[in-house]
Amino acid sequence: MTVITPELLQRFDVSGPRYTSYPTADRFVEAFGQEEYALALQQRKLGTAAKALPLSLYVHIPFCESLCYYCACNKIITKHHDRADVYLRYLAREVDLHTAHCGVGQHVSQLHFGGGTPTFLSDEGLRELMGMLRRSFTFVPGGEYSIEVDPRTVTPERLGLLAELGFNRLSFGVQDFDPEVQKAVHRIQPAEQVFELVAAARQIGFDSVNVDLIYGLPRQTPESFDRTLAQVAQLRPDRIALYAYAHLPERFKAQRRIINTELPPASAKVNMLARSLAAFMDAGYVYVGMDHFALPEDALAVAKRQGRLHRNFQGYSTQPDCDLIALGVSAIGKVGATYSQNAKTLEEYYDFIDQGRLPVVRGLALSRDDLVRRTVIMALMCQGELLFEPMDSAWLIDSRSYFAIELEQLREMQGQGLVEVNDDGVKVTALGWFFVRGVAMVFDRYLQADRNRARFSRII
Repeated sequence: MTVITPELLQRFDVSGPRYTSYPTADRFVEAFGQEEYALALQQRKLGTAAKALPLSLYVHIPFCESLCYYCACNKIITKHHDRADVYLRYLAREVDLHTAHCGVGQHVSQLHFGGGTPTFLSDEGLRELMGMLRRSFTFVPGGEYSIEVDPRTVTPERLGLLAELGFNRLSFGVQDFDPEVQKAVHRIQPAEQVFELVAAARQIGFDSVNVDLIYGLPRQTPESFDRTLAQVAQLRPDRIALYAYAHLPERFKAQRRIINTELPPASAKVNMLARSLAAFMDAGYVYVGMDHFALPEDALAVAKRQGRLHRNFQGYSTQPDCDLIALGVSAIGKVGATYSQNAKTLEEYYDFIDQGRLPVVRGLALSRDDLVRRTVIMALMCQGELLFEPMDSAWLIDSRSYFAIELEQLREMQGQGLVEVNDDGVKVTALGWFFVRGVAMVFDRYLQADRNRARFSRII
């Protein structure tokens, strides 16, 4: 295994974006609103993209029955399931507002339900939502249709319903199997429950089952996390998403319930990351990049081998870069060279729709420089490589000149063995994959101009 020295830890224990987009969502502005977004939808309808490239859909379901202390998602804690019935009616109206601008029946090859807890919805609610989407969009065969699942909210029978509705990929939120850690974050779910559900998902025939883990949670130690890693290796999901916990209590109220002294130090977090890499490699997983692992035959690992890996607001994906229509409160979308985000509170979201307006409250129209740098950052994050010649041909630039300052900044990283820079381009090394976000940050014009990174998670 690659060794991370204390010097490297000290040098790169900084805050930075996850780069599910570039520019990142904190750069969105209120000057971009529903009028600008509607124009982007209309331009898509008139252009070739609507005919040539399928859409991706994201639906945000904000409701949860109980609060997980680590959570940084936009969520509403409630046991009143009738609130979801009202929400579904507004989602239907938001879908109608979209189709009024971009037309009915556009092809969709990727769907993701996130939250919150999407499985907070009743069986009838899930049927209603999927029926609504199918009436407005055309789901193509062979697409990726996924849903985030809280194991505490489903049974094997409910998984059967999800398959019946067309979902072919599941993502189970596990975080950690250790009972003490579960108590510390207010999320108790026995390992046996997860094992039963994964077995049921396999029997039903889902294409892929993902498990989410988080390291850096309170009461975690490298030794306790080793036990969770061993259980996950035994569970053997098709994919594993391993995230570093970002403790930002000044931004996320729920995290204020976590006791700071129970959080593991940075050195322990890096130890957990290194041991996780070793454990998953030993179990036969492919390290896809940054936070994703997959079995060699899984579509994500295949895409990695074939250089077809992409990254979007849901993380790494096998789907080509395409427009993303985001539905629901706080949801973030991408249409053409624009990003947009819906209202963050139910009241504001409902108010926009009652006025017959798309609920977009902020966003960004990307400049040419934004698009160039997005190409670079995504190439580094997905392929671990930036090749100058394709960049020069695609964007009619001289990369060596355009990025002269950035390439100079990479010299120090090259000396530390994180990257290799030559006449052909930039390549991230095996050691550099630990800090790939740090490599990408060099090309982030906004970060270079603004050194205040406290709003981001630590990069390790």
